[in-house]
Amino acid sequence: MIDLSRMIMHDLTLTYQSNIAGYSSRTARELDRDGWNASWLEIYSHAGTHIDAPLHFGLKPGTIDDYGPQDLMGKAWVVPIPITEPQQLLTPEDLGDVRSKVKPGDSLLLDTNWSEHLGSPKYKDDLPRLSTSLAKWLVEHNVKMLGVEAPSVADVNNLPEVREIHEILLGGGVIIVEGLTALNKIKSDEVLLIALPLKIKDGDGAPARVIALEELP
Repeated sequence: MIDLSRMIMHDLTLTYQSNIAGYSSRTARELDRDGWNASWLEIYSHAGTHIDAPLHFGLKPGTIDDYGPQDLMGKAWVVPIPITEPQQLLTPEDLGDVRSKVKPGDSLLLDTNWSEHLGSPKYKDDLPRLSTSLAKWLVEHNVKMLGVEAPSVADVNNLPEVREIHEILLGGGVIIVEGLTALNKIKSDEVLLIALPLKIKDGDGAPARVIALEELP
């Protein structure tokens, strides 16, 4: 049993609001008129903090509802990576000494502080991208989940790159978690990661609530 009194709980999830592309809401019911408040939500399946399923790029098998709880939680390494240039290409060397620590089934969280650009064109157009070599390294080392703060693991304005990187990762069994935030608040290099998407039948992806449990020093 996890002793939560000995844990710091980090919410790594963006708040859905007007600055999240692909999200909108409108009033469905009002307390004074209808007896309760309720909203209609319209959410693109890859908006905000979300998880990709293999179906996102036509890979089989693999829809979002195929993932079980055991696939969506576990030990994760937090890797700070300074971003010094637009569209910076991330390589295995950027993982530093974590490369020698990762065991099969571990996950990685890439702390680039990129969520600070949310709401600006830079957030989407200049995002740090995974190199082919890093994507292949993650598959070769049987990484369970990869979490990034950018809205994608690849240049969203370059379809061949987007397809290649996603196909390497998803085809190799790496679960992709995109659109994270607040990774820089984690002090330890090791956390318990829990990433739970909406369970949508035959879904290509879904918004997710993502938290990290960090043991108190």
